[in-house]
Amino acid sequence: MRGRTSAAAIVLVTALAGLLAPAAPAISAAEGGPAAGSDPAAERPPTIGWRACPGKDVPQGMRCASLEVPLDWSDTDGKKITLDLARLPATGQGSRIGSVLHVPGGPGSKGIEDLKRFAPDLAELRRRFDLVAYNPRNTDLAAKLPEVCARPAVPHLAEPRTRAEYDAQAAAFARAMRSCAEHDRSGLFTRLDSIAVARDMEAIRAALGERKLSFMAASYGGVPAAAYMRLFPQRIRAMYLDGVINQPDGWHDQMLVGYPALERMFTRFTTWCAATAACALHGEDAGRAWRALTRRADRTPIPVTSEEFGKGRLTGSSLRWFGFPFHPGPEHERWLSFADAVDKARRGDGSGFAHVLLGNARVWSMPLAVGMTCGDDRRYHGYAEYKRMRAQGREASPNFGGSSFDLLGCTGWPYRVANPARPLPTAGLPPLLGAGTWTDHPLTDSLVRRVPGSTTIRYEGPGHVLYMSGDRCTIGHATRYLVDLTLPPPGTVCRPGQKENRRSRSAGGGDDLKEGVPDQGAGPGDAGQSSLSLYGYAPLPHDLLARVRARLGVTR
Repeated sequence: MRGRTSAAAIVLVTALAGLLAPAAPAISAAEGGPAAGSDPAAERPPTIGWRACPGKDVPQGMRCASLEVPLDWSDTDGKKITLDLARLPATGQGSRIGSVLHVPGGPGSKGIEDLKRFAPDLAELRRRFDLVAYNPRNTDLAAKLPEVCARPAVPHLAEPRTRAEYDAQAAAFARAMRSCAEHDRSGLFTRLDSIAVARDMEAIRAALGERKLSFMAASYGGVPAAAYMRLFPQRIRAMYLDGVINQPDGWHDQMLVGYPALERMFTRFTTWCAATAACALHGEDAGRAWRALTRRADRTPIPVTSEEFGKGRLTGSSLRWFGFPFHPGPEHERWLSFADAVDKARRGDGSGFAHVLLGNARVWSMPLAVGMTCGDDRRYHGYAEYKRMRAQGREASPNFGGSSFDLLGCTGWPYRVANPARPLPTAGLPPLLGAGTWTDHPLTDSLVRRVPGSTTIRYEGPGHVLYMSGDRCTIGHATRYLVDLTLPPPGTVCRPGQKENRRSRSAGGGDDLKEGVPDQGAGPGDAGQSSLSLYGYAPLPHDLLARVRARLGVTR
């Protein structure tokens, strides 16, 4: 057995927007902002000057460029920001269809780095398309925003038990976010919403000189992709959505949609543990042990110390938020570590959870992390809603249900919400193709099926974001769809190791729990994935907070 990592040995952040002027303006639910026909990006496309790309590990043929866009799209003559772009030109002779734009997740992921990594897996697609990527306005925020934006708003992110606790925590976040915005000379902090990102995407389309674009959106990239569908449906030739969420239906709705998949994943863990002597909870009801631990930690938090994050406490809510690794990892090492951590924690030793839980709680109190998604309506709208939604979550998911840590942070957002959750108009949209793993599929499909004629591929395995993982079955279907607009049959399933040219089987006719968990090494998009990826986060290395602090000179 390989050396074990700490339980859920990953800290995820988003990277996983008015009362303060000038804030991003709210858009009307009916029109989604200014008419597309009068949009400046559509009328005055700039010229892109492609040049050699800087840095190492640049794929052969890749060219880079920069594009200026308005900081505030309601003031197109005002301050500008610069987006970095990259392009791998089509390789086919005389058969180019157009461009495919990669919309990265995170939020805050660098699309150009994504393209460098996954371009070899898209060689067939590149025969017919230029592959284009960009770094959205929310990348490198640690370098763009002032040091105060990386200071935690609260010492310990907590699930409020009373209205007074709820109001106090929301007020603390509001103060921290106002301080961040007041010290932010770039003006970015209140303009990170997905409506602004979608308008940046439209500026890229115009700059490329394409009448219509095809898109590949991953993870949180589905939120600006949905905003683009709302604003510019006539500019979409095709759109492939992989491991995304349905922001138009609302964040709490997505939690309720996603909980059953999380519970099934936990059942896979308990089934595996019951059959595996090396599991520290083998020979007992592992699920009961976990629930007993979280209930006890709700009543009496477990004191812990992390070498990096200092002293803290493990609460039941923090365990449910961050404790369980939904990807088993190579040779199930993450599940082995999780079982060890549970066994120790119920005996009073929370060290197996200390780093990941304290690190997440610290990061999710930072305005620069939380603020990237507040403009997309990721919040509770008052204590009554919080209390009702927490009860619904607990009923839907005995092992993980309750409040949502990210919605708690944005509850203190003191500015107007530029991209409120509301139904997505589908008139004028082409059929979409979606894809999702065990935990991603329900959420992705809830968005894709809103558009008539669309379909979503179900991948029978764990992980996150398939076309960036080299899964040949999914990539084959996505390539066929993007090239000739042919969708796979409804119910199409891809399985680990399956090639697309081996006819995919349709869903149904069996309980996938009986198939067990494929021990497939790293797996699709695997980076020690936790439940956060279900709600639209790309997992990032566990040392992200240390890197943010080092960049900004922030002390503990």
